[in-house]
Amino acid sequence: MEKINSKEIIVDELFVGKRLDMFATDFLNVLSRSYIKNLIEDGKILVDGKIVKAGHKLKFGEKIEFLETEIKPLDAVAQKIDFSIVYEDDDLVVVDKPQGLVVHPCQSTKDGTLVNGLLDRIKNLSGINGVLRPGIVHRLDKNTSGLMIVAKNDFAHVKLAEMIANKTFSRQYLALLKGVVWDNQGVITTYLARDKKDRKKYAVSNEGKLAISNFKVVKRFESCTLVEFSLITGRTHQIRVHASYIGHPVVGDNVYGTSEKGLDGQLLHSYHLFFLHPRTGKEMEFVSALPDYFQRYIDKQKPYKE
Repeated sequence: MEKINSKEIIVDELFVGKRLDMFATDFLNVLSRSYIKNLIEDGKILVDGKIVKAGHKLKFGEKIEFLETEIKPLDAVAQKIDFSIVYEDDDLVVVDKPQGLVVHPCQSTKDGTLVNGLLDRIKNLSGINGVLRPGIVHRLDKNTSGLMIVAKNDFAHVKLAEMIANKTFSRQYLALLKGVVWDNQGVITTYLARDKKDRKKYAVSNEGKLAISNFKVVKRFESCTLVEFSLITGRTHQIRVHASYIGHPVVGDNVYGTSEKGLDGQLLHSYHLFFLHPRTGKEMEFVSALPDYFQRYIDKQKPYKE
């Protein structure tokens, strides 16, 4: 245990707009945001001498006080993890994440993550997202496979994050959905918020964050449809929630649909990335083939007959 005596931090430009709980989780180097939320609610973390909500957005010049408490810090450690690096230069890495691999340490998974593997294989990673998520610009769910980009320095991280925010970073996914999707293409636009009955899930809501997914049918089968999704926004579980919302959950998704015999998770694969290199401006494009288990499942399907 490490004793954290009273500390004061003045918010500068780098942290303006960041949630207090996220900032404090990184600053105190702890694993659980729920633990930090309890500290905030108990008045152990103050903003300008006052108790505020965990989601308080930091403003320039605010004083954050960390009152005396004891925490157990956690550093992500380097571990040998099985994943493929498909491209690397001085600024970024493109990896192909296998299904079943968690991206970074969290409450339920303290090690054995992609981040642990990156620390073992990559000398430098950006530090903007703290010690538990170094280099991570965007994430994939544990059981979603495919391409991810990782930043090796803060310059690349900021530029890539801006591209995603400005919607100039193109990401496409292939998903096998239950049932026959009749529309050849379309746009799903909703708001997503945490499910009020299950905080681990997200749900379509009248509030929350705007979520927009473009979709296009690739191939129809008798009982399922291969669909390409193009993300306009990148909300947590967005494709999985949107697929379920239109009545066609992703095959194998036991959270928003049903589990499937012989599958370890949803058939959802990040197969295409396109962006401009953050330093050189060069066009960068990467394509990942479907994993063997995904392709084998498709090969067993009977074609749809008009």
